[in-house]
Amino acid sequence: MGRVTERRRVIRIRDGAVSTRPDTLVAEEPLEIRLNGKPLAITMRTPGDDFALAAGFLVSEGVLGSAAELQNIVYCAGATQDGSNTYNVVDVKLAPGVPVPDITLERNVYTTSSCGLCGKASLDAVRTTARWAIDDTGDGDTPPVRLEPELLASLPDRLRAAQRVFDRTGGLHAAALFTEDGELLDIREDVGRHNAVDKLVGRALQNGGLPLSRTILLVSGRASFELAQKAVMAGIPVLAAVSAPSSLAVDLAAETGLTLVGFLRGASMNVYAGEHRIALRAAAAQG
Repeated sequence: MGRVTERRRVIRIRDGAVSTRPDTLVAEEPLEIRLNGKPLAITMRTPGDDFALAAGFLVSEGVLGSAAELQNIVYCAGATQDGSNTYNVVDVKLAPGVPVPDITLERNVYTTSSCGLCGKASLDAVRTTARWAIDDTGDGDTPPVRLEPELLASLPDRLRAAQRVFDRTGGLHAAALFTEDGELLDIREDVGRHNAVDKLVGRALQNGGLPLSRTILLVSGRASFELAQKAVMAGIPVLAAVSAPSSLAVDLAAETGLTLVGFLRGASMNVYAGEHRIALRAAAAQG
């Protein structure tokens, strides 16, 4: 089975001095996801939490919504011609009675660590119907999520401090899940930011934690459309990113009620949608 990190020889040049040394790199290997024995998707990922990654991917595709709908996930033995197990192919078995989506060439997805669900036939195919509404306004018993900007500003440092593999490689994205009070619930790292989110969501599904209402999803890079989609499909009301969002991510957030925060760096941030969950000061709101 692939490891999270690997060692490679590197020639290092520092101030004109040349030396040879081993360097620690993040591992990247393909993972094929099969659904009830049929190929569905291939993603380039950092090995580890593969079952959670597959489960989370199927949540974002609208196939899974609870642990009860999942029978099991296994590595496929004999994945190569010589019959060996590469631990790079997983098969997800749905529970009896759970509808199996039509897997056609048009639906098949090829994902990469950089572009995610780039093989969709059309944008409409990506806009899957969410099982949980996140456009909450609160009711008499449950007030809406409301976050202080200072709390959001504290999260990137906490994310960075928890990135264990990044400290050794400098080459991983991270996704973290926080409570509305700022408590760190889980963090996952991967060469692909969308994989890190799938691992978070998949673990939550396996533990019976969906929907992830009243939580904050923080990602270490930009906020793409697919990350906004994954947040919505998991019932997460707040997505924050340390870098920029895409225009489609902002559009999706506005349509679904997702709070989308970008450029979360220090005390600065941009709120692109769902500002009703941010405790904006009156003066700042008027400015």
